[in-house]
Amino acid sequence: MTATEKFTRGLRVFASDIAQGFFEITHNGFALLGLAVMFATITLVARPELREAGEVELINWLQDRQASINGFVSSTDAVDRATAADPKNLPKQQAAVTYWLSRKYNIAPEPLSALVAEAYDTGAKAKLDPTLILAIMAVESGFNPFAQSTVGAQGLMQVMTKVHSEKYQFFGGQFAAFDPLTNLRVGVKVLQECIARAGSLEGGLRYYVGAGNMEEDGGYATKVLAEHSRLQQVAAGRSVRHMAPQPVPGKAPATEKPATQTVASLFNS
Repeated sequence: MTATEKFTRGLRVFASDIAQGFFEITHNGFALLGLAVMFATITLVARPELREAGEVELINWLQDRQASINGFVSSTDAVDRATAADPKNLPKQQAAVTYWLSRKYNIAPEPLSALVAEAYDTGAKAKLDPTLILAIMAVESGFNPFAQSTVGAQGLMQVMTKVHSEKYQFFGGQFAAFDPLTNLRVGVKVLQECIARAGSLEGGLRYYVGAGNMEEDGGYATKVLAEHSRLQQVAAGRSVRHMAPQPVPGKAPATEKPATQTVASLFNS
């Protein structure tokens, strides 16, 4: 065997040893990795609190990374917190009321859809016409969920939050007054009490606006009942002209309560 052949044979043996060693190392490495994954899986299954902690850490890391890239953190549950619904998914009657109110008060139909659906649901439970509830919201706040009067009436239904604070405790506290659906439910409860106290719908509206013991309510009950009548016609499928809302003569704007006597004084008397 020549020197060249010996060198070539030695090189092959060396290369074969390297290949074999690499195979053994990688094979053992993959085996160790597999064992590590298996043990990690068993641990996470046996210790769910570790899995949950890991998920939280991963989510936080992803949110931090997204914030560093985009400058803000997205919230996939934001759509769940929004008071909105697709008007196309409403029953025909409710959809007609939604679109009519949307045009008249320049409010997006999606949030109105959620309010109309809630008014129908809550009205059925309270045995009150849902279009009456919607008429009160229209007159009181113009569907502004953040409206507040000078005497403390707040939200869609302009409920006196401090007076009826106990009603909000079920919903987590007084800040719930600015949640549209909660304000609607509490407002309906207050309206029920006012009607029961007065013994009639018109008298109940006078109590609701804080004019139960006054000679005049500034045209409040008349305006609510007129809007109620229009909404009833819309719900019945009739064509009703939607004129821009006008202030009631002698009455403060919808967000204002008569300063001389409010719902607060009525229910505290």
